[in-house]
Amino acid sequence: MSALQAIKFDRELLTLSVLDQLLLPYATKYIPIYTIADAFDVIKRMQVRGAPAIAIVGSLSVVIELSHFVQGKFRDQGYYDLLNVDNLKLQLIKRLEYLVTSRPTAVNLGNAISEITALVTASQATGVDGLFKEILQFGCDLIDDDYTNNVKLGENGKSWILSKLESEGFEGDFGVLTICNTGSLATSGYGTALGVIRSLWNHSKGERSDEEPSGKRAKKALKFSRAYPLETRPYNQGARLTAYELVYEKIPATLITDSMVTYLISTLNKTESAAPIKACVVGADRIVKNGDTANKIGTYQLALICRQFGIKFLVVAPKTTIDLNTKHGDDIVVEQRPSVELQNVSGGVVDPDTGDVLKNHEGIAITGKVGVAAPGIDVWNPSFDITPHDLIDGIVTEDGVMEKVNGEFDLGRLFN
Repeated sequence: MSALQAIKFDRELLTLSVLDQLLLPYATKYIPIYTIADAFDVIKRMQVRGAPAIAIVGSLSVVIELSHFVQGKFRDQGYYDLLNVDNLKLQLIKRLEYLVTSRPTAVNLGNAISEITALVTASQATGVDGLFKEILQFGCDLIDDDYTNNVKLGENGKSWILSKLESEGFEGDFGVLTICNTGSLATSGYGTALGVIRSLWNHSKGERSDEEPSGKRAKKALKFSRAYPLETRPYNQGARLTAYELVYEKIPATLITDSMVTYLISTLNKTESAAPIKACVVGADRIVKNGDTANKIGTYQLALICRQFGIKFLVVAPKTTIDLNTKHGDDIVVEQRPSVELQNVSGGVVDPDTGDVLKNHEGIAITGKVGVAAPGIDVWNPSFDITPHDLIDGIVTEDGVMEKVNGEFDLGRLFN
């Protein structure tokens, strides 16, 4: 797996901790998770984020909480009747109902909790230990499957982009846009949309353009050469997290603000020596039956810009992100975040003379928060927006890339 770990889970010792992503990229701190309430808090506060990672942390917190109760810890809180498995099942289901409210828009968490609920309801276990083992196996399978599927997502997206560009007769270097963070920090590893960029980069490192023996110019290799992550206001996941991953992986990248996209594309198009942007890859927190997609705020306008310039727009997500029970994007509940997240900005405290981030006596970066908005101003701060399916060229899953037929996605076919 990737060296970057948002989630640390020890299957033998049954311990769980999550990387506090609010402190990145200047400080690295892991938060131990002992209970479902702990998971609720880190998910709600966005200390862990990314639809797949949220589902994994939520599911594993159930394992950890039950493990502690079986060992005799936290029993004074009275969550569970360990002497009666039927009572315990009912109590556990109530805990699961509480957990799923931490991030209502992210369907992966809801799907995982629904599966655990169904498992608990159908379990034939006659004791707590048996039920615990079943839930533990579910959690282990979830994290393993997520990583395997992420690699498939990356390869499927890479192959689709290269195939489309080749069929259009494009050759040479090209760039790719992305928004928010969809890499190892948002998943069990490798990433979804950022995983496509990782796969493109791995492919490009093996490509080269040569002259033919006759001395004629050979066709230029089709090669991804640069990622353009958007900073992703107001929480700056692109600037803090995606940029951090790209630097860590040594993938060429240039950070831009959310409002620079149009000018960047037009500038690159006018510069003969520049590699044009030919694709945009984004993640998803929920994809409904018709293909409308809830993702980080700013995704919708990014899709509109890509349509204007003829840039391929891909949504990249595992099938667990697809919600066939919701027909249209208008039916998605969009989470409203606290106004202070827009009014304030957190980051490393810099030396006013050098611009370097200050460190304490232990060599750890000093972080702080500053206000950037006028006091008293009203704030509207939705966490997500809904991109209509007609702006999406393809939906990448672990099974392949689905395109529209007669203007419509048939996502139900993925589950037949």
